[in-house]
Amino acid sequence: MSSTLPSPVVADAVRRLRAAGCVFAEDEADLLTEAASDPGDLSRLVDRRCDGIPLEHLLGWAEFVGLRVAVGPGVFVPRPRSMFLVERAAEHAPRSHPPVVVDLCCGAGGIGAALASRLPGAELHAADSDPVAVAYARRNTSPYGGRAYTGDLYSALPDGLRGRVDLLVVNAPYVPSSEIPLLPPEARLHEPLPTLDGGPDGVDVQRRVAHGAPRWLAPGGHLLIETSERQAETTAAAVSAAGLEATVESCEEWDCTVVAGSAPDDPRIVTSAG
Repeated sequence: MSSTLPSPVVADAVRRLRAAGCVFAEDEADLLTEAASDPGDLSRLVDRRCDGIPLEHLLGWAEFVGLRVAVGPGVFVPRPRSMFLVERAAEHAPRSHPPVVVDLCCGAGGIGAALASRLPGAELHAADSDPVAVAYARRNTSPYGGRAYTGDLYSALPDGLRGRVDLLVVNAPYVPSSEIPLLPPEARLHEPLPTLDGGPDGVDVQRRVAHGAPRWLAPGGHLLIETSERQAETTAAAVSAAGLEATVESCEEWDCTVVAGSAPDDPRIVTSAG
């Protein structure tokens, strides 16, 4: 642990964080020390962390797929498990041209930014219904030429994207409503409910995404939705009902499941509206 603050000050921060139940107390103390301007500032940051404020909200950023993604109070923090969604989307990227990428339900735009960082020349768009999240998404996607929009799902996107999207990546909320009270306090108390609550079975937003996807995907384009292993069959059924060829892939290492929907090369085959 390196710090410009006195060692006893940092050691006290570790002790307080550990007593509050922070599993990675030393790592968190190191990060908070880096962010603090003086011992008093560090003490205030530790107080807020012990009160349950997400570490990432205190730091102003979250580490995600090797990037520092800007986040803040009231914004969904990208989870490490979503790295699998980024990896699978990159694998589906066209090789013949730079892809058109849409990060739908983008939150802070971390998934879109991470994907664009792996796909040089990608045309990146991001959309979310929360203007606070979209402000962060603009900040996080701008280094890759990304553009971010506010609105409900596809209504936020410019019409010029219809039929052009090669990769439609989606981390829509998928926690069943009845399970929200079971979430860790950091998420339940400090992240917006619409970013977590996926309806009675957790798939309400995913169904809407799948239904509208064919109108926006390019021929041979791909929809990729993060979901859970137990919901994968339901998510895949929604993707298939939209006229896309659904496949399910899971990663035990990241505890993540992705349902991919492939559009036919001949767009006349797809009849779903969106």
